[in-house]
Amino acid sequence: MNNSHPEGNGGDQEQVSQIRRLPRSLRWLPSTISILLILLTLDYLFNLGGPLTDIETRFFYAVVALLLPLVFLLWPVTACGLLRSVPWYDYALSLLAFLTIGYFVWNADVLLIRGWAYDAPSFAIWMSYLFWLLVIEATRRANGLVVAAIVTVFSCYPLVADIMPGPIQAFPSTLEQAATYHTMSAESIMGLPLQSFVSLAIGFLIFGVALQKTGGGAFFINLAFAVFGHVRGGPAKVSIFASGLMGSMSGSVITNVLTTGVLSIPAMRRTGMSRSFAGGVEACASTGGVLMPPVMGATAFVMAMFLDVSYAAVALAAAIPSLLYFLGLFIQIDAYAARHGIQGLPREELPSVKKTLREGWYYIFVFGLLIWMLLVMQREALAPFYATALLLVLNQFSSIHCWGWQDAVDTLNAAAKLFSELMAVLAGVGMLIGALSMTGLSGTIANDFIHLAGGSVPMLLIMGAITSFVLGIGMTVTAAYIFLAVALAPALIQGGLNPLAVHLFILYWGMLSFITPPVALGAFAAASVAGAKSMATGLQAMRLGSVIYFIPFLFVLSPALILEGGPLKIVSVFVQSVVGIVLFASGMQGYMVGVGRLGIDTLSVVATRALLLLAGLLAALPGGGVIPLSQLEMGGGALSALIIAIVIARWSQRQAARQTV
Repeated sequence: MNNSHPEGNGGDQEQVSQIRRLPRSLRWLPSTISILLILLTLDYLFNLGGPLTDIETRFFYAVVALLLPLVFLLWPVTACGLLRSVPWYDYALSLLAFLTIGYFVWNADVLLIRGWAYDAPSFAIWMSYLFWLLVIEATRRANGLVVAAIVTVFSCYPLVADIMPGPIQAFPSTLEQAATYHTMSAESIMGLPLQSFVSLAIGFLIFGVALQKTGGGAFFINLAFAVFGHVRGGPAKVSIFASGLMGSMSGSVITNVLTTGVLSIPAMRRTGMSRSFAGGVEACASTGGVLMPPVMGATAFVMAMFLDVSYAAVALAAAIPSLLYFLGLFIQIDAYAARHGIQGLPREELPSVKKTLREGWYYIFVFGLLIWMLLVMQREALAPFYATALLLVLNQFSSIHCWGWQDAVDTLNAAAKLFSELMAVLAGVGMLIGALSMTGLSGTIANDFIHLAGGSVPMLLIMGAITSFVLGIGMTVTAAYIFLAVALAPALIQGGLNPLAVHLFILYWGMLSFITPPVALGAFAAASVAGAKSMATGLQAMRLGSVIYFIPFLFVLSPALILEGGPLKIVSVFVQSVVGIVLFASGMQGYMVGVGRLGIDTLSVVATRALLLLAGLLAALPGGGVIPLSQLEMGGGALSALIIAIVIARWSQRQAARQTV
């Protein structure tokens, strides 16, 4: 197989960011910033006592001072500026950003001792105004106008909080108070999102970039082709395996589509799959990759900080739900291939398993070290740095992927672009939290949600799902998650639901906008690679990924799926969910292993599929509690629907066989 693929940006972005090429005299800058950031982070994590990490707040400001100026050099004011050299005003903005944040770095100790967040001198207030405006503009450039507009509105909300209607009326602040709180408190720009980035995410993002740049992506794609390429619907199953691992590394749906999709989609087309189906498979697989441990997107690190748990706890909780999602996708692909008689690729065209493992065994070894340090040693902040160091050492012994000087520079450049992009959105959406905290609305909005839902937990869940989906359309997943984690999650938790399950529920529903029309950005990106119609690909992705619409309800209603509870309970709920998802996925494609086609004529097709979908839902959903039926009644209903569906399918098959004789 061809190992080449286009480079894409990692990060939690809904579209491929348009980055300007720096002039030759400045091309050293991103890699230098990456080196300084890595050294600064290691100084902070290992407590080496450097001058910029003596105070935690000074370290946070120093990270922003390194990355925010880079945004104004890499992202132009408008897309029209992509092909132009960096204009004078962007140099000026970059320098202004460095000097402005440098002022806060220099005065970090005075800021804390004298409580400037509540009573700052006049010059510090003016610097806060500048900082505020620079963050909004950086957010707009790196993450789009919609996110910037939302950040602007919410960050200014405290100024008019007292004249807002009923439920959203709160304590107001003056312009000076809002500016100093946003820039100098630990609740806004320097709040949880940015803290999670500097404390946890930097190491994992470096690991993901290094893994891709050393050939890890090509290794996993080739390994997937070697193992699954020859089986029924093989190339589509390859997409699940390869995109799952690649998405876990990059944390970006779009990047994942553009890297693995250029190999998997043409291979799917060769075996007879339609363009829209091939694009839908890749979009669904790439979306699931971001939800898959051990290296999930940036949102997982923010989640860990919100819940005050280890990142390993979040990754473990996400393991079973992500496996269930990929199981549903696998069953649908297998059923589609069986129904349409689609075979795999010839073995002679596929890479050898032995050769692939011989050339890239150390990628698996490095992943093993990362997981061991996360789960056994519980050194989550340091684990990715050790894993990256081992990866780079082993990589130099590879005759294929051994790095030269330019490879190292390219990796550092890619990391700097990813860091600055993420920092811009995290600093921006941090002001969402700051505004709610400043006005006191964060303490009352949960009660308003409960009142709107009439105290009903199912209604709260439906409201949460719809809100998460809608916000996921207009914002990055991280931005939407942060807002809902503050505004909606407390209401769901007060309703008696598991906190970790609630936060994962919000994340899952925020991700759905990537495969659900009319937006479906992941599906539309895959459609461009496949040469398919965008809406047709979006509808195929929605159908293929349909299990993701109810998996969040499974684990939020039964936390055993996120490993909360005893071993027996976890196993029984997992088996129950597997059975339900297999039945549901089979019903979506109209084919079931051991039964064959589900109906022949229109009436039998509709009846058998509807019954199988019902059986799947009844089998998977937990009885009791929120659901009024007991588990025994749910199981009995599922079995009855399944038997009737099989009887109708067999009868229609016999009728069709008699007519052909």
